[in-house]
Amino acid sequence: MPAYRPDGSPDLAAALGALPTGTPVSEVARRLLDLFTSGEVAPGTRLPPERQLSATLGVGRSAVREALAALEILGIVDVRAGSGTYLRGTASELLPQTLRWGLLIGERNTQQLLELRAGLEIYVARLAAARTSGADAAELEGHLARMRDSVDRLAVFAKADLAFHHTLARMARNDVLVDTLHVVRSLLQVYADRAVHDELAALRAIAEHDAIARAVASRDEDAAASAMAAHMATATARLAAEAARR
Repeated sequence: MPAYRPDGSPDLAAALGALPTGTPVSEVARRLLDLFTSGEVAPGTRLPPERQLSATLGVGRSAVREALAALEILGIVDVRAGSGTYLRGTASELLPQTLRWGLLIGERNTQQLLELRAGLEIYVARLAAARTSGADAAELEGHLARMRDSVDRLAVFAKADLAFHHTLARMARNDVLVDTLHVVRSLLQVYADRAVHDELAALRAIAEHDAIARAVASRDEDAAASAMAAHMATATARLAAEAARR
């Protein structure tokens, strides 16, 4: 919990504490994120200047500067010229950005991300089947129709495919699950956009999506999870192959 000044405002620098000698930029960012997501720092709070953070953490100013720059890119802090650096949102609003940052600054392992995505998508399909409505089912069918109409335009096909999965995730009605899945998907998107290379692969993907949509519409949770598992097996193989080519 942050230390507080006599006026009741948090002493952010004192709350951070010193880091070990030779600490990398990623650890500086992690320490800042721990503080920001603790709920003790109000949105809009101005952070201490770089030199104060540097002295408190026991690291060079360049490490602090790089960590803050990365957090700014991710939308966690707002750097205002001539004014200072400010925390953007509440702890709950920062969760998706925090998850994204944690994955990006760790050792990125594509295979592990693919496995995580598969597990999340299967659970999403199960929840969507349990919580679907008629309007939801119609929306899925609309995405499927666009996929069928664009088998010869793979860039358009990829967008319709992604929209299908986004709708399915929304149907699960679990914001934390959706945020986590969005982070993993975004990290894999560079491969996903190019994973379907030909019409044959597109037609197979359509058949798999159709099986998912039918199971969800009939509220069959087991069938939805099974259909998604089958789709994830082929989709994961395509994404892994695309990643290996890079």
